[in-house]
Parts: sequence; C-alpha cells; structure tokens
Amino acid sequence: METQLFLTMMTAAIITMLATGLGAVPFYFVPKLSPKWSRRGYALAGGVMLSASVFDLIFPAIRRSGYPPALIGLLLGTLFFIASEYLMSDQEFQIGDIRGRSARRILLVLGTLFIHSFPEGMAVGVGYGAEGSGTEQLGLLLAIAISLQNIPEGLAVALPLRAEGVSVNRCVLFAIASSLPQPLAAAPAFFAVTLFQQLLPYALTFAAGAMGFLVFTELIPEGICGGDRTEIGSAIAFGFLLMMALHLWF
Repeated sequence: METQLFLTMMTAAIITMLATGLGAVPFYFVPKLSPKWSRRGYALAGGVMLSASVFDLIFPAIRRSGYPPALIGLLLGTLFFIASEYLMSDQEFQIGDIRGRSARRILLVLGTLFIHSFPEGMAVGVGYGAEGSGTEQLGLLLAIAISLQNIPEGLAVALPLRAEGVSVNRCVLFAIASSLPQPLAAAPAFFAVTLFQQLLPYALTFAAGAMGFLVFTELIPEGICGGDRTEIGSAIAFGFLLMMALHLWF
C-alpha cells in the first residue's frame, strides 16, 4: 500500500514539475519581444514572483509555525541572495549568446525559482505521507494547486529568457528545470513526514526571502529602466493579482 502511495506521489510531483513548462508555451505564438514588451515582461515576472512569495511561501509558513520561524527563514533567504549577488558580481557569465549582466540576471532568476521549488516538493511529499493519519486527499489537492501555480511561475522564468532572444524550446526546458527539485524533495519528505513538517516553514520563507530580494533588486529595476512607470506598475500589479487569483480556487 505504501509503495503504491509513493509511486502516486512521485507521479504527482513530476506532473507539478512539468506544469512549469506550460508557462513558456504562449511564446510559440508570440514573436520576439520588443524592448518595450521586454520591460513589461520583467515587471510581470516580478509581480508573479512577489505574489508567490507572499501567498505560497510566507503565509503558509506563518500558519504552520507562527512568526519566529518565518522571520528566521526570511532573514536567511535574504542573506543568501545578498551573498550570491556579492559572489557573482565580479564573475563573467554566459548562457548561449547571452553574456554579462543579462546572463547573470537570468541565472539569478533560475537559481531563485530552483530554491523556491524545494519547499513545494516537500509540501507534496508531506501531504501524501500524512494521508495515513487521516488527511485524505491532501497530497492530491496540494499537487493540483502547485501545478496550477507553476504555470505562471514558468512564465516568470520564460519572460526574461525570451526577452534576451532564447529559443522557445529552451525556455520550456529552463522552466521545467527550475522545478526539478519538486520530485527530488518530495521523496524524502514522504518518508520523513515529521522532520520535513518541522523544516517546511523555514524552507518556505528562505525561498521567499531570496525571491523578494530578486524582485526588488533585479526584475522591477529592469522593468522601470527606460520605461513608463505607470505601465510597469500595472504589469507588476497584474502579475501579483494573477497569482493571487489562483487562491480563489486553491
């Protein structure tokens, strides 16, 4: 019975990972982004990620364990991103034909969403592992909710990549790769439910701290640079509300 439940859980976790790739699908029907739409894209991605950090990471952590673990996780996540920025500042990065600051920004986006995927995978594993204790269908509901939320997060990955001219196929692959930790983290969480339940609030807010810092230091400034502030503010608000609206159903 446990083996069957584990296989079901891993299937659900893999589906949540693949759902992230759907966020890049619209770019099969959209030509190369102009500089104006690139700025809007960065702002939209910032709004999506900011909303995800609040509603999918910080609030659940506070509901689980209160404010102290949330504050610790946020602080550690912020310090981690500051350290990453410092270590990467003098390095020269290249992704395909993209170099310099643009390549560095893309790596930060991918790295931050990669970190963000660990607690989501943990949540799926804990949800399925806890089903034996009477929380029926919890894992399935979590997997469905995370899959739906991963679609706009995949869009947040694809937008800066597409803005720099990365092919749509590679955007899809990068989006899926950013969620690779979900099935990887789900497996140990399934077998060590109690331990991972205790770690989850810290993991959630650690990711939120890194993500929030990325939004305010990279994505929003990039959107505002040379753009109309009203348009950029509207794109941020739309991205934020898009992710928020998903919580009306899940």
